[in-house]
Parts: sequence; structure tokens; C-alpha cells
Amino acid sequence: MTVRTLVLLRHAKAAHPDGIADTDRPLTPRGHADAAAAGAWLAKHQLTPDLVLCSPARRTRETWQGVRVAMGADPTVRYERDLYAAGAAELLDLVRATDPAVRTVLVIGHNPTVSVASATLDQDGSDGDGLRTAGIAVHVLDGGWTALGPGARLTASHAARA
Repeated sequence: MTVRTLVLLRHAKAAHPDGIADTDRPLTPRGHADAAAAGAWLAKHQLTPDLVLCSPARRTRETWQGVRVAMGADPTVRYERDLYAAGAAELLDLVRATDPAVRTVLVIGHNPTVSVASATLDQDGSDGDGLRTAGIAVHVLDGGWTALGPGARLTASHAARA
């Protein structure tokens, strides 16, 4: 049986500048540093994705850029409009539609969606407070992406700041 790995990453710390649309909010300096730290953590744990599904919001794109540089990887990236406003069910549906040849998927999105998706997959293993900015939840499932659901156990997590 083939093991699949789903890495859920909440975008890094974003600024709230006046007069800027929510989709255009940039990362703060701390956010840039935390995105790089998340990428280094993923590289250290050999969690380089084959596919990245990323919200098109500026803060998620900037998070991906920091992660990518720190990992030194250049996987296929799809900017999915639905990840900006999607709920957990829609996020998991996007992952279920992944090509069977893909072994590791990284989803970069927003809260509460990424935290609820993680809790949906492994209610016992998830943190009740959810993922912090630049927080990572790593889930593993046996079998194909179409089987993604409860039982995809949480095997690792990372928080940028304590």
C-alpha cells in the first residue's frame, strides 16, 4: 500500500495595513522569518512536496516563497482560488482530486480552514487551539488521495513561535 503525506501550513504572520484589501495583505518581517523557518523545518524532516496547493492571497504566496527558498525545492505549484475562502471540506476535496502519482502535498492556506481540516483528519491528535501562523500539521494516510478523511493520522507538527 502506498503512503501519502499531506502537509497543512497556515500562512505566516501578515500585516493589517489600512486601505489594503484582505487578499493583498503582505507578510510582516516576522512572517518572512517564520516562513523561512517553516521551510527549513520541512527540509530537515524530508517533507519536500511533489505538489503545492496555495491560496492566491498575497500572504500565502509570500509564505510559499519563503518556504521554497529555505527548502531549496521547486515542486509544481497550483494557486487555487477556492483555498482563499474554502472551508475544510472544500480543501480536502481539492486534495482528494490530486494525481495518484503525487506522494506529498503541501497546502498553504488560512485559518480556521487549515486547523479544521487537520482536526477533521485526526481529532485525537490535533491541537484544540488550531495552528498558529506558519504552523504545520503533517498527516499520513495509507492508500490513495481519494481515501483522504478521518484516520489520516497526525504524525508531526511545527509551530514557528512558542
